[in-house]
Amino acid sequence: MFRSIRIDAVLIQAVIAGALSFAHLHDLAEAAGQSGWKAWAYPVSVDLLLVAAWRRLRGARRDRSAWTWFVIALVASLGANVATAGLLDLANVPAWLRILVAGWPALAFLGGTLLVHQPTEPAAAPDPVSVADRPDEGPEIAPAEPVPALPEAPAPASASVPVVPPALVDHARKVATEHRTRTGTDIDTATLRARLGIPEDLAGAIVAQLA
Repeated sequence: MFRSIRIDAVLIQAVIAGALSFAHLHDLAEAAGQSGWKAWAYPVSVDLLLVAAWRRLRGARRDRSAWTWFVIALVASLGANVATAGLLDLANVPAWLRILVAGWPALAFLGGTLLVHQPTEPAAAPDPVSVADRPDEGPEIAPAEPVPALPEAPAPASASVPVVPPALVDHARKVATEHRTRTGTDIDTATLRARLGIPEDLAGAIVAQLA
């Protein structure tokens, strides 16, 4: 299925205006002594310079160089349209116009080169805004005074470790050796406590020393 082609009146108008301007530039260049393909190259050169300057202006509105070349190309296009409207005798073109037409290629080349290779101006940094320029913000709050650190709580005293007499340790070692020989395993706290008849904490301290 073919898609319907929408006719845009603005586009048609742009094509007609471009074609007429192109033809006027060609006629003026041909009348000024430029024949053959050279007469057709003049309108292309003017239109390309106009488009290049306009694209440059879209990226940087304050670019004076782009505005200068845009005005030059626009004057060249409008001048050709006005000159071919009967105000100029194309059969007897004045010498000054022949000089302008002959010098246009060099001027267009210079303008195009500058537009392409001229760096874009960086965006200006925003001005710093003072507190007075920001009424929606509250007054500046002074930093709070430092709070003195609280003294650390003393660490809890470790559980008291029972003191084991060396003689009891020696006796417990003999019992543990006998237990290992008989069972093949180390004696545990409960067994040592039962064999020696001592408190559990004392038996645990002895087992820790025997390990």
